[in-house]
Amino acid sequence: MDSRSHTPVTAALRLCLHALLTGLLALVAVRAVGEGAPHTGAVVALTLVTAGVYGAGALAGRPGPTRTTPVQPEGRARPLAASMRPGTRAAALWLAALCTLWLGLLVLSPDALWVAFPLYFLQLHLLPTRWGVPAVVVTAAAAITSFVVHRQEIAPGAFIGPLLGAAVAIATVLGYDALFRESERRRELIVELVATRAELAEAERTAGTLAERERLAREIHDTLAQGLSSIQLLLRAAERTLPGDAPAAAHVRAAREAAQANLAEARSFVRALTPPDLERGSLAAALERLCARTTGPDLTVRFAVSGTPVELPTPYEVALLRTAQSALANTVRHARAGRAEITLSFMDTSVALDVVDDGRGFDPPGAPVAERGDGGFGLPAMRSRAATLGGTLSVESAPGQGTALAVTLPLAGPRRSQERAA
Repeated sequence: MDSRSHTPVTAALRLCLHALLTGLLALVAVRAVGEGAPHTGAVVALTLVTAGVYGAGALAGRPGPTRTTPVQPEGRARPLAASMRPGTRAAALWLAALCTLWLGLLVLSPDALWVAFPLYFLQLHLLPTRWGVPAVVVTAAAAITSFVVHRQEIAPGAFIGPLLGAAVAIATVLGYDALFRESERRRELIVELVATRAELAEAERTAGTLAERERLAREIHDTLAQGLSSIQLLLRAAERTLPGDAPAAAHVRAAREAAQANLAEARSFVRALTPPDLERGSLAAALERLCARTTGPDLTVRFAVSGTPVELPTPYEVALLRTAQSALANTVRHARAGRAEITLSFMDTSVALDVVDDGRGFDPPGAPVAERGDGGFGLPAMRSRAATLGGTLSVESAPGQGTALAVTLPLAGPRRSQERAA
């Protein structure tokens, strides 16, 4: 059984229901014996049978699982009496047997009408709402009819008592169900928040690790590797100007070879710190794999290359890849788009990445910016990354008209030549 049905409140209510029905059945039997009413033996026997059926059903239902769906309005399992039922069909048969025995008691004894009150709760708990409320009304009508038939009089109390009891039972059960559903929603929300917090913490650690790897790769490439490349070029030029038999030629050659070896080592460090998607090929290949992974039943992502591809510095590749990852993450999570396109454009003096979708769009000046994407970067981080490399980021969007994001990084001719030489 679901442990949630064993809270102190539900356990106390269940015990009170058992005690109430048992006590009322005992009252029927005692009054029948004490007053010497007709059919006393039949009343006592039928009372014992009713108590036995009730006890057997309560005990048989204890191992049954509790299946409570807070958002299901009809046919849901009631938490208060869930431990009494092995299944919906068995519970309905058990309840039908109890009601049939109670109707037999009503025919024999007018005191049996008080048993209607615990029956109200059982009917409301074990039946769907659309059947439970009519069953309560029928039970109240049977109790009123029994009183009128046995007493041969019509009194206000005969109507007010059963009807008031039915109203109290309906209000109590429906109110309890509403509170229980709200409690379940809160519990599920807390579980979801705890899981989300753990995921966010893991994502932050991963994002921090990736950011530090990228920073180290950028620093090594832009400082150490570029410096060693320049030293190698200068030593090569000096080696060419020296005569072959010059005493310094051997030292220059050794220095150039040492610079070349250290440059290769620095490049291996940069490759080791490069994002995994860039380790298996070029930036274009990484972007194409990203589009293939993002494409799903509700979203189609296409990739295209414009211009003549050139070798880009590692910081450029990392920046463009992370920007594409973050932009697609925002498209998947917020845009509700059916189609998106990524275009990598190589121009004479710059390289550009465009991400366009046909989603619902937003108002850039006042719209809230998601601070996290698949790569852990939002629009502010994309803009900062582009600015660090001397580039720009522009976003064009309007409600209902999709979103277009473009990042442009400068790639001057001399710098491109230097990167190729490096």
